[in-house]
Amino acid sequence: MNSQSLSRFVWLSIGAAIITITLKTLAYYVTGSVGLLSDALESIINLVAAVFALFMLKLAEKPADKDHLYGHTKAEYFSSIFEGVLIVIAALTIGYSGIERMFNPQPIQDAILGIGISAISTLINLTVAMTLLKVGNKYNSITLVADGHHLMTDVWTSVGVVAGVGLVWLTNIQIIDPIIALVVAGNIIRTGYLIMRQSMMGLLDASLPDEEMKQIKYVLKKFKDAHGIAFHGLRSRQSATRKFMSVHILVPGSWTVQKGHDFLEIIEEEIRTKLPGITVFTHLEPIEDPRSQDDIALDRNK
Repeated sequence: MNSQSLSRFVWLSIGAAIITITLKTLAYYVTGSVGLLSDALESIINLVAAVFALFMLKLAEKPADKDHLYGHTKAEYFSSIFEGVLIVIAALTIGYSGIERMFNPQPIQDAILGIGISAISTLINLTVAMTLLKVGNKYNSITLVADGHHLMTDVWTSVGVVAGVGLVWLTNIQIIDPIIALVVAGNIIRTGYLIMRQSMMGLLDASLPDEEMKQIKYVLKKFKDAHGIAFHGLRSRQSATRKFMSVHILVPGSWTVQKGHDFLEIIEEEIRTKLPGITVFTHLEPIEDPRSQDDIALDRNK
């Protein structure tokens, strides 16, 4: 599945955001709960983030060109960073509203109706969040994963808010509502930080996960043991939905260029079988030549 087909899941997120904004705003007007207001504000952030995510996925799907020979997939990281920033802004707004309501408490009206409306929007968000997380993890789309985590945070936010409204209704202790809103704000800030951290690591060309690197090394070691070759200079990086790796393969100097090339093709194909979609770069070197050990570092003069 490519970025173009992944973008349809962002439309799902946009539709869910529009519906939940409507429902949560209605719940706020019915109850007057600042907790439900905070929930509605976060859904607005969801909508803005989803629209930006759609734009970035459309950019990420563009094929490689002369100025971007490795493609445009890193555009997804800008989307997730933007979403993380919006999450933090929403949390600060919620926190401000909660503090203000602590000093000026207001009674909650029609709690049962408000809870019912909020529960419907929560189920919508839960369904969409689980879909985005499943698809995003399957296809390594950090945009969909970030959007899914954002919506899942919205789900837990809604659960907390509904619990707060219910407790106020049962106990008539009005301060519970803004306290819940502050707790929600803290949890949202944490989610925003984690999303931005993951995105920054991607922009810094973080290596592939340990489990995937183990699979690559397993293939290389298998050929090393079976054919008496060696390898070094193994590097990898993740670029949103794309994976890249490079490695130097050292073979007997007596091999012909054709034999060495055919051998590397077999290794590359097996790695791609283990990790579908990965781009593999191999460099052929004679195992007997001491100079083959001089270019292991990223900078050849080191």
